Amino acid sequence: MEVIYSPGEHEDPRPGREGLPPRAWVDRTDAQQLSLNGDWRFRLSPTAAVPGGDEFAKVDFDDGAKQWSDLPVPSHWVLHGHGNPAYVNIPYPFPVDPPFVPTENPTGDYRYAFDLPKDWSLGDGKTVLRFDGVDSWCKVWVNGTLLGTSSGSRVPVEFDASAALLAGSNVLAVRVHQWSAGSYLEDQDQWWMPGIFRDVTLLHRPEGSVVDHFVHVEYDHKTGGATLKVDAKPSGRVVIPELGIDAPTGELLHLAHVEPWTAETPRLYTGHLVTAGERVPLHVGFRTVAVEDGVIKVNGKRILFRGVNRHEFHPDTGRAVTRETMLQDVLLMKRHNMNAVRTSHYPPHPHFLDLCDEYGLWVIDENDYETHGFEQLDWAGNPSSTPLWKDALLDRVGRMVERDKNHPSIIIWSLGNEAGPGENIGHMASWIRQRDSSRLIHYEGDKTCKYVDMYSRMYVTHAEVDALGRREEDPLDDPELDKKRRAMPFILCEYIHAMGNGPGGQAEYQRLFEKYPRCQGGFVWEWIDHCFIKPTTDGRKYWAYGGDFGEEIHDGNFIVDGLLFPDRTPSPGLIEYKKVIEPVAITRADSRRVSIHNNRDFASLDDLAFTYRLERDGRGVAGGPLAVPSVAAGHTVTVPLPDVALSHSGERIWTITAVLAADTKWAKAGHEIAWGQFPAAETSPPVVATSSSAPVFDSATGVVTLGPAQFSTTTGQLTRLGRLPVTSLQLDIWRATTDNDRGQEYFEGICWADVWREANLDKVKHRVKRVGIQGNAFVVETRAAAGSWNRGLVTTYTWTAEGGGVRLTVKVVPDGDWGDMILPRLGVRVGLPASLSRASWYGYGPGEAYPDTRSGVKLGQYGLSIDDLQTPYVFPQENGSRIDVRWADFAGSEGGLRVEGVPHFAFTARRWTTEQLQAARHTTDLVPGDNVWLNIDHAVNGIGTASCGEGVLPEYKLRVSETEFSVLLRPT
Repeated sequence: MEVIYSPGEHEDPRPGREGLPPRAWVDRTDAQQLSLNGDWRFRLSPTAAVPGGDEFAKVDFDDGAKQWSDLPVPSHWVLHGHGNPAYVNIPYPFPVDPPFVPTENPTGDYRYAFDLPKDWSLGDGKTVLRFDGVDSWCKVWVNGTLLGTSSGSRVPVEFDASAALLAGSNVLAVRVHQWSAGSYLEDQDQWWMPGIFRDVTLLHRPEGSVVDHFVHVEYDHKTGGATLKVDAKPSGRVVIPELGIDAPTGELLHLAHVEPWTAETPRLYTGHLVTAGERVPLHVGFRTVAVEDGVIKVNGKRILFRGVNRHEFHPDTGRAVTRETMLQDVLLMKRHNMNAVRTSHYPPHPHFLDLCDEYGLWVIDENDYETHGFEQLDWAGNPSSTPLWKDALLDRVGRMVERDKNHPSIIIWSLGNEAGPGENIGHMASWIRQRDSSRLIHYEGDKTCKYVDMYSRMYVTHAEVDALGRREEDPLDDPELDKKRRAMPFILCEYIHAMGNGPGGQAEYQRLFEKYPRCQGGFVWEWIDHCFIKPTTDGRKYWAYGGDFGEEIHDGNFIVDGLLFPDRTPSPGLIEYKKVIEPVAITRADSRRVSIHNNRDFASLDDLAFTYRLERDGRGVAGGPLAVPSVAAGHTVTVPLPDVALSHSGERIWTITAVLAADTKWAKAGHEIAWGQFPAAETSPPVVATSSSAPVFDSATGVVTLGPAQFSTTTGQLTRLGRLPVTSLQLDIWRATTDNDRGQEYFEGICWADVWREANLDKVKHRVKRVGIQGNAFVVETRAAAGSWNRGLVTTYTWTAEGGGVRLTVKVVPDGDWGDMILPRLGVRVGLPASLSRASWYGYGPGEAYPDTRSGVKLGQYGLSIDDLQTPYVFPQENGSRIDVRWADFAGSEGGLRVEGVPHFAFTARRWTTEQLQAARHTTDLVPGDNVWLNIDHAVNGIGTASCGEGVLPEYKLRVSETEFSVLLRPT
């Protein structure tokens, strides 16, 4: 048979062709560079078999035809009108037939015309063309001359362009296939977005310029001394004036004293590597990484990771992130007390690592490798265990290590993510150990820890972390491997899945990390919600997620799982995480003293200033600086509280705050680092007023009047409070489900959203059993029950007049078999006029909080508009609860309402019903109605992190039981 077409070279699983050996990435030297970023000509074809073949690469090819247009580089073509992004978490978006990919393979052809500067010397040395990131496979020509091909989307490739370049005008042509054999190695939880998405640069390499260099350091924490050796090809000199160094490369230098590099004290010594043809900047940080006594130590001390997993993402540009965005991420991490980042699940743009060196973050640098989709096939044919893929995997991990080897912030190499077990994992680990023995090796998929230096897991329960801390985990079948693993440090490379409302249980994890030396912290999944802006038909904008772009296979809003909203606004989960991991623990020692504990690993607290504030009923009555002596890392001091006269009335609270004493690179003086809050004195219980009037029944209208309240005798409903019309005040046990409610609890197999829906808790009906006057009280007895079931909640509402308002006491008695049911909430819901526009309260705030997500809120007086009480989760869900509220005022143009707790309550207030919130899929689905719907909750169920992980801890579950609670309602 005459072959007209055969599969393309992009389906070859081996590494690309003709790329130069990988080397350390250097941003700027004194050698010439020419950025080729800009507007390129672009054409998209539906398959890899592009009509005309490689003709487009010729210099005289006409790219002015209508199928060609301008496209910025770096970028993803799907974000510029050429197709759409697609999101999947685990499955491959194409048939699994390795190494082959579909014929329908979007293919982008790029052309870029540029002029070499007149002073560019083509005759001196050579010129290298560098691509920092191309997704997923590329073929490159200069002036019609083929330079080579490359696979490996998120690691750089360099080609020798010397022979192809001309003085003056030149044409660069690149063909990029969206799908390739390499796509099987890049099944990360992210959007599939092809294109040249990182920088393209032309580099002059003069004779004698640096081909590669490797900075080797060690730090002796006992003496404060260090060693330094810079290997370079060709040889040259190392010049670091601050250390008095001017020495040959390759020479081991002994330094009597240096300041070490840590994430808390990121001390860099700057200098140059000088060869005959080039001066390369050096930024040297001295530190030693080791596992000793079963824990990870840096510079001789155990470290605790307070980390986050970071994908590269921007809602306008996808993974084509700017340096400004990278800096914004680092600043936000530092300002929220994070000290570590895992580069999930690929090496980031190298400038991000420069920032980690400069600002101070521990880094797990992760290989561009994930094959999660093979898990659905029981790992059959998985590249980790298939010899066919060995060279490609060694190529990827090698390009990462060589590019990033000189960053002091990187203390761990990660072989990849969710790619199963296999001997190729061992081959990568062996190669790294031979090349760089100064760092540790991580791979969560190596469950037996055969190849790695630490035991790493994802989404482990609190109970199992506790067992791991005691080194009492379930044994492995192999006694030797079990002994080896049990002696290893343990980290959670992913935990507390930050999807939607939550995650719950943060503080409980942190206490375990602090309790057990083996448990060295973790990395929250993940940093940011990955969403793009889309308009509705009427022009309103919303955040789009999986399925919003017509994908055939997608995983919905599972991509919306970050501590930051897509616009990089901190979520309530990030606010709480900052508090949970704060480096200073401020607690009450006794009635007159405060305990200050330094949770840092290295630095003292000398860079912080402390203040106190004494509050009564949420208002400050005294405040000022608090003198705290120097506190070394890991130490505690007890400091006397100021001698301030305490009032004998009201709730009195001390708030102690630690802030930056001076400007730093990442925040201004006064930036809050940590805080603690505790009672100044015992609070007297509130005085209970007696009923001042009896109900009055008007038989002509069927209305009962009690103080400022009016009730219907047929329904028992409160209809008016003062001049405020009221509707539908009744028991409420339903909330719009959260992402965590909808998740499967990993270790219980329960999805509470499904359980609640099956129980019809969202369809509760109320039957009035009795309405009457009992002494000075108006009493309504009902039975609240869900369809299809014989269980219910017998609810008695007792109303009495009190202090210009009415007291409502609600007694709830379970009826029938509720089994082990957990309720979403327990309280009352009431409809109020839409004219109410603002809420003020004394309780915890200013943000939302739930029983297991309350660490980041403070007790105080707060005020917000009804609209601003909402937390705008991308996928609408239960949100906005303010917890342990003493009183709350809801004000508007036509009167208002004051709610007082007996003693406390929680509330949410919205312009839409819970049912509307449950039905919404985007924020634009939420349209204000004719009422403000106020929930006054006696209790709410916890949040947990079951969207991917553990559910609600037992102590935060709202179980069905006989309950009584009261609130006081006053018109204002």
